[in-house]
Amino acid sequence: MATIEEALEIERLERDIFRGASTKTQLPRTFGGQVAGQALVSAVRTVEARYQVHSLHGYFLRPGNPDQPTVYLVERIRDGRSFCTRRVTGVQDGAAIFTMSASFHTGDEGPEHQDKMPAVHAPDDLPDASITMSPERLWAMREWEHWDIRTVPQDSVAPRDGMVSQQQVWFRYRHPLPDDPLFHVCTLAYMSDMTLLGSSKVTHPDEETQNASLDHAMWFLRPFRADDWLLYDQSSPSAGFGRALTGGKIFNREGQMVAAVVQEGLIRTLRAH
Repeated sequence: MATIEEALEIERLERDIFRGASTKTQLPRTFGGQVAGQALVSAVRTVEARYQVHSLHGYFLRPGNPDQPTVYLVERIRDGRSFCTRRVTGVQDGAAIFTMSASFHTGDEGPEHQDKMPAVHAPDDLPDASITMSPERLWAMREWEHWDIRTVPQDSVAPRDGMVSQQQVWFRYRHPLPDDPLFHVCTLAYMSDMTLLGSSKVTHPDEETQNASLDHAMWFLRPFRADDWLLYDQSSPSAGFGRALTGGKIFNREGQMVAAVVQEGLIRTLRAH
């Protein structure tokens, strides 16, 4: 299947209009991470190099057709001394399928702190998902064959007081990526949509549901590489009315918290007719 370079490829059509590539896929709709990643690449192409992405907030409005390219319209909302803001709308067949605001910062001096990374099995001690995945889920490994994904066994996830649904996943891109930090940020935006909604299913493993991302927010906190191991420490604090709230903290192997994610997703019970 597509490499991350192919998945994030965009073509500039006009000053602030871009077209994202459609890639070979087994999915019936465009992967949300690809739409978010391409939208972020489009926004990045309109800001000066001294700015770095520090946050994004996106809404998935309609399912995308994976056989069609997506056009991204970028609005230059603000260009300030330290911050700038872009709004991006992804369009197919004249209808918006995704909208996102992205904020960029030049960086400043200030106090520092972070939560401690949880004690967890090292990725080298865990099997590749291609070994542990059930036969009916092997299609996912073919879809994301360029990613090394290793889920911490649920009985090894240390329960934390008051948290009802937890999941931990190590991941990295299997192949060396360019050194450009912004490319790693866009790659993580792509990857952050993968597995997160699954944290809401931990306490409902046998319930069949229809799942889809509804909105997605990310904050990029420290430099990282997406081709090095990253721990996605996930939880779902609430589910109800066919929706689930999920969140994740992303750490590198050294224990630095490099990003944070919050997402609400559709988790609708499938009923027999």
